[in-house]
Amino acid sequence: MDYKKIDIFAPWIFLVLVLIYLLFSFIGFNYHLKNLVGVSSDTIIIVFLGMLSYIIGMYVSKRLLKTENVSICDDKINKIASEKIVLSVVVLGILLQIINLIYLGGIPLFSGQLKAHAVTRIWLASYLLFLPSINILIAKYDNKLYYILFIIGLLLFVSTGYRTTAMAIVLSVFITIYYTKNLKLNQIILAIVVMFILLVVVGYVAVKSIEWQVWTLNPIELLFYRAGYTLQVLDNAVHLQSSTHGQLLYNTLTGFFKSTDPRVIVGSTTLGYAHSTTSTIFGPMMLDFGLWAMLLQMFIIGMLMNIFYLVQKEFHNIYIALYSILMAHVIIWIETGPTDLVIFLFFVISIIILIYTLSTKKEVKG
Repeated sequence: MDYKKIDIFAPWIFLVLVLIYLLFSFIGFNYHLKNLVGVSSDTIIIVFLGMLSYIIGMYVSKRLLKTENVSICDDKINKIASEKIVLSVVVLGILLQIINLIYLGGIPLFSGQLKAHAVTRIWLASYLLFLPSINILIAKYDNKLYYILFIIGLLLFVSTGYRTTAMAIVLSVFITIYYTKNLKLNQIILAIVVMFILLVVVGYVAVKSIEWQVWTLNPIELLFYRAGYTLQVLDNAVHLQSSTHGQLLYNTLTGFFKSTDPRVIVGSTTLGYAHSTTSTIFGPMMLDFGLWAMLLQMFIIGMLMNIFYLVQKEFHNIYIALYSILMAHVIIWIETGPTDLVIFLFFVISIIILIYTLSTKKEVKG
């Protein structure tokens, strides 16, 4: 089989990774890690319904969007993503994260107390600036020095102790490189192994650094446990549909102005006590509005991801960077769920850029 004919980061990768996540969960259940007990068949059915809705969204988008009927405005692209502007934004994002760490007075990766306060408005601005700009810089300009900026930014965000942020940076940049460079199979495998190790190590160090928690699991067991635990939270959400009455969505969208963490609401509702927790990509919308809202969410995500995929395959350029960022976060959402304002902002910004730079071709009648 010619691996180059397989596009491993096409939107269907989401479906494969959901199945892998279920496998990890059931490994955790099988070994009863920290008293994991498993989930009901209803929850598994709902997961597959969500995946089916995602597939339908992909299919509909392919029918609606014909890339041969659209074109891009190169002048607009160059205006948005000139090298000097993008490079300046990358540096600004790095500087803001340095300021954030100075403001915190330490390295949150090694302190649960600092980690609890690491996501400041400065952090939000830094991430919002750094992630898209570093991907655009690498996608559009062939300069190996820019990888040094990527590593510097990655280390700064790793130091905040949030593995999802670190994984989003690494995964999005890798997807960007995957689509812009002719990677060999061994390079792809090596990169995936490195990302997996980073996920395990950062997650383990961050958890062990929380002073008020005691963990006896090893790093691999912790990976299986987290998958099983989060699926159990989803199981609770399945039986508590519509119980939060839109609080999760409201607190997510107003996260810049409020200090309420939507994941604490998830924990309070599903566990009965205040605890920041995740409920997979399927949980938050079900807790807010029920099954049909979750299915609509998955339909929209599937549709949007396939639209951006088709556009980046046709026009390349900054659309590769935009797709990489969105795909990385949708993959991460498999565990965390869509409860972060910054990711919604990435979607909004990407849609605005798409509308701004794409135009419909006019048919010329003879």
